[in-house]
Amino acid sequence: MYQNYSNIEYVKPAGLDLKDRLVAVQRVTKVTKGGRAFGFSAIVVVGDENGVIGQGLGKSKEVPVAISKAIEDAKKNLVRIPIKNGTLPHEQKGKYGGGRVFLKPASDGTGVIAGGAVRAVLESVGVRNVLSKSQGSSNAHNVVKATFDALLQLRSPETVASQRGVSIDKVFNG
Repeated sequence: MYQNYSNIEYVKPAGLDLKDRLVAVQRVTKVTKGGRAFGFSAIVVVGDENGVIGQGLGKSKEVPVAISKAIEDAKKNLVRIPIKNGTLPHEQKGKYGGGRVFLKPASDGTGVIAGGAVRAVLESVGVRNVLSKSQGSSNAHNVVKATFDALLQLRSPETVASQRGVSIDKVFNG
């Protein structure tokens, strides 16, 4: 699902205490010659609030079925995100379609300064202090995927140190 990222660590759902969070449910309509056929599309985020997160999309004629399909889809796409002391290791921008998201680490006590879909994703991954700005499209699907784009681009201090060939102290004090 996530092809363009070099540092993705996929995670198996077994043994994780995953909590699901419904982001949005949309009613969709298919116009046929016999009239309108209604269905539902649900987007769900699952996470263990400790760095593991996944997102999924489910579609069905009934809302509960769409939500359960979305949860199953999300559990198939779990990835690990580097989180340090309840916040992000560095600033990051993400985009998907018309949705753009900017995430910035924050000091202890700040809380999750984010709205709607971004908040659901960040709380599910376990970020407790962050500043964010969502720009462009407010479509929940695009915003969730833009937030994932930003999170998947994050690199831990250990990764940065090994890529540069220096010690971790040099990354922070260099």
